[in-house]
Amino acid sequence: MPSPFPGMDPYLEHPDFFPGLHDRMVTYIGESLQGRLPDPYYADIAERSWVEVSQRYIEPDVEVLRGERAGAPELTGGVAVATARATPVVVTVPHDERRESFVQIFARRPGEQLVTTIEVLSMANKTPGEKGRDLYLRKQQELLDSRVHFVEIDLLRGGEHTTAVPRRRAIAKAGPFDYHVCVHRFDHFEDFFVYPIRFQDRLPEIALPLLPGDPDVPLDLQAVFDRCYDSGPY
Repeated sequence: MPSPFPGMDPYLEHPDFFPGLHDRMVTYIGESLQGRLPDPYYADIAERSWVEVSQRYIEPDVEVLRGERAGAPELTGGVAVATARATPVVVTVPHDERRESFVQIFARRPGEQLVTTIEVLSMANKTPGEKGRDLYLRKQQELLDSRVHFVEIDLLRGGEHTTAVPRRRAIAKAGPFDYHVCVHRFDHFEDFFVYPIRFQDRLPEIALPLLPGDPDVPLDLQAVFDRCYDSGPY
């Protein structure tokens, strides 16, 4: 059953659905690229993981331990003083292991060279205070300072602006948008190639850069999204 929307389905931005959509997008982006990349390039899926304080509710929030009864009175200077042993309370803070996948394009050279990294932004990436956001921003800066192309796909309207292009500059040049793709080419250090996407638009076909001298590879995001929609419980 096709999506009733021309592009992104806004209902899938809900936290119950987006993590699954995120993983499917990464998987099918990698699959789509594999058949289009010329030799010596290939696409692979990588993963980062971290531990985050869980949002799950677990009762009780505070557990009170029953202490042992006080023993025999302690003699102090000839005066009997009964002392009770202090018993701490146990506060349980559950933690979850989080994982995020992303796509990387490599070139088979003498050795393997990382050429392009493709990220589909998650809710954790766009939520202040989340460790996943801190890790993402750190990686983002490392890639911007490297000789690796960096592609960010943001299909979430909520949360903090996170892609590398400054939001005000993007809106000033492209006009208002709901979603967007930001491409940073290492050989165009000061430029960010932005694909603005409005709610009523189909998702665009974007150009993924390879090494200088090799033509870009097209990626049809709408076709990838449609495959995700057909294979998911939507």
